Amino acid sequence: MQQLVHLVALYGPLLIFVAVFCDEIGLPVPSLPILVVAGALLWTDHFAFTAVIVAAVAATLSADLIWYWAGKRFGRRILSILCRISLSPDSCVRQTETLFNKIGFWSLIFARYVPAFTNLAVAMAAIARVPVGLFLALNVIGGLLYYGAAVAVGAIFHHAMTDILNTMATFGAISLVAIASAFALYILIRWWERVVFARRLRMDRITVEELINLIEGDNKPIILDVRSAESRQRDGAIPGSLSAHPEAMHPQLKDLPPDTEIIIYCACPNEATAAIATLHLKRAGFKKIRPLLGGIEAWTTAGRKLEMM
Repeated sequence: MQQLVHLVALYGPLLIFVAVFCDEIGLPVPSLPILVVAGALLWTDHFAFTAVIVAAVAATLSADLIWYWAGKRFGRRILSILCRISLSPDSCVRQTETLFNKIGFWSLIFARYVPAFTNLAVAMAAIARVPVGLFLALNVIGGLLYYGAAVAVGAIFHHAMTDILNTMATFGAISLVAIASAFALYILIRWWERVVFARRLRMDRITVEELINLIEGDNKPIILDVRSAESRQRDGAIPGSLSAHPEAMHPQLKDLPPDTEIIIYCACPNEATAAIATLHLKRAGFKKIRPLLGGIEAWTTAGRKLEMM
């Protein structure tokens, strides 16, 4: 046990930095349990205890500055990238924007308490042009509260953690296999959630060219924009589109026949929010509903103009 304490005291800050950096950058690394163990082992060594917290905050700043720069460089496209690499199902950009717009830049302090929100909040801060000085200050506060609390929990319950570690040392390889199996099971479950979600959203899409032909034809479709109101006001919308909630019926649809052509678009990876809205309208009885392939980004990439709200 003393050898384990010595190793954590010697390599603890470096180990913590790597674990937290990987976690913050978006890799499925459970950094919190490592911090709790470090707090339990180092609670009597004030220097090492403090070094672990400093390493965690430094890792947080390092990783989040990368996403902040990416948000500055690539704008809203980085949100789609983050949603694609996340193990959480694509509940999408709309929820991120809504949450960030409600709380504002203060969300950077509490973002780590919301699953899959941290990196998205950092990117949103860059897109919203939060000054880098304010971003760094809020990031440090948030990192101290979140990771400092994990280390503190380990210190408070150090007796229980010591017993657990002694038991693990007794069982040796069996304990390591159990931990590795639990971690692998966690990754498998999250991956399967994404697979199920993707299968649920498989449906016909309409391309930008097909939509333009419909708009220029005799039977113009109903176009629903299921992005947040803030996105419409900030970025504009496809001309003639109606603002709609993905899980609520737009008033203008109630008197329309079931075979009305309805096109839905959003700003999400895989058109996730648009596909959810499509499923909702299908349950309401409409038959001709298609998400716009590539969403609003595909429309602007094709050189089509947006209508400012």
